[in-house]
Amino acid sequence: MPASLAAVKHKIESTKSTRQITSAMQMVSTAKLNQIQHHTQSYEVYAEKVKKMLSDLVKSHNASAASTSHDAYAALFEKRPVKKTGILVITSDRGLVGSYNNNIIKQTLQLMKDKNLTAESTVFLTVGKTGTEFFKKRGMNVVYEYSGISDVPTFREVHQIVKTAVQMYDDAVFDEMYLAYSHYVNRITSRVRVHDVLPITAESLMEDEEKSAESVQDESPITAEYEFEPSDTEIIAGLVSQYAESLLYGAILDAKTSEHSSSANAMRSATDNADDIISSLELQYNRARQAAITTEITEITGGMTAQE
Repeated sequence: MPASLAAVKHKIESTKSTRQITSAMQMVSTAKLNQIQHHTQSYEVYAEKVKKMLSDLVKSHNASAASTSHDAYAALFEKRPVKKTGILVITSDRGLVGSYNNNIIKQTLQLMKDKNLTAESTVFLTVGKTGTEFFKKRGMNVVYEYSGISDVPTFREVHQIVKTAVQMYDDAVFDEMYLAYSHYVNRITSRVRVHDVLPITAESLMEDEEKSAESVQDESPITAEYEFEPSDTEIIAGLVSQYAESLLYGAILDAKTSEHSSSANAMRSATDNADDIISSLELQYNRARQAAITTEITEITGGMTAQE
């Protein structure tokens, strides 16, 4: 077999092996996506109920009693002069997820530009190796990093992340915090979300957010009435901490769902590209083989003619 034909045949076999790998990875990512979707949807229902309950309580309470206390309610609602801004960035631990990480990092840098934030006035909390390595290499102040989140993270698993973020805010490591992550829309589309999470504002609780409309629809127009025991301030204090935790944990779940979706899409595209390459190489191989056969026939015919 001519060297050129052997090389093309080797490329075909190599590409077929790659296609088998990407196809298998696509199936694995799809299975992970199916597994986490049910968990994420169930948790979104819980998070929305916590938000609605807190919103109703804040409306009735009007934040008057809590504003003079020094409990968790006051701490998370407290607006203070902003000396440091914290950004919690959620990325993946590995590649092969298409533009997933690039989009998140791009929007995070855009946030810094829009808010006139510098490396000196910003601290980063990073979830995922990709974001950690990116910001560290650029001399950013990464005050907390976490990697190795499981494919379907539980609240127990990421509780330390949530607890640390809230504690750092209480300790004035930063005076406001933004969250940057990829929101799962559907199996084809993901959208980067960058928004403020601390301090919690009554306006953010009461506004009709698009996020809520995308996830869980509350069809009941009835407004709840509550009786407080021991007091509304103490109940709201506990509920605010629970809401902050649900907000961050929900973002991590959402980001992980988007990651699995991006991985499945990237591997599907890679498999489709491998199919296209194989088809092109097989056509090239067949043409070269036919040309070689034609050349051999011509040489044989020429030799026979010469003998006559």
